[in-house]
Amino acid sequence: MSDKPVTATVRVFRLPHAPDLPAYGTPGAAGFDLRAAVDAPMMIRPGERKLVPTGLVVALPRGTELQIRARSGLAFKNGITVVQGVGTIDEDYRGEVGILLINHGSETFFVNRGDRIAQGVLASCLRAEFVEV
Repeated sequence: MSDKPVTATVRVFRLPHAPDLPAYGTPGAAGFDLRAAVDAPMMIRPGERKLVPTGLVVALPRGTELQIRARSGLAFKNGITVVQGVGTIDEDYRGEVGILLINHGSETFFVNRGDRIAQGVLASCLRAEFVEV
């Protein structure tokens, strides 16, 4: 058994407003950090939802999806989560990746350029063949 992680190539196009490429925080991290690509602080009031740009366009390998997950620190400290729990970026999507955040906290939250706002997890994705019985 090898200690080398299994990898897949994800082609990334960085739009001019993108602060950084995605990156893993540690060698054993399952998810990589996605950062906010905002020019000015973006305010999210309690109960409000906002689509936060990342400045990234990805080309995923065939048979994969990019799962967008909340960062536990943002959720615990500020009540900031991904609206749908886990978002999915399909392998054929070629637009800018945006993170739909909601503020479940009691205080207004500000997203600043370069803030780590979500995690991305690349996952294998099987397609179903439906058979009526």
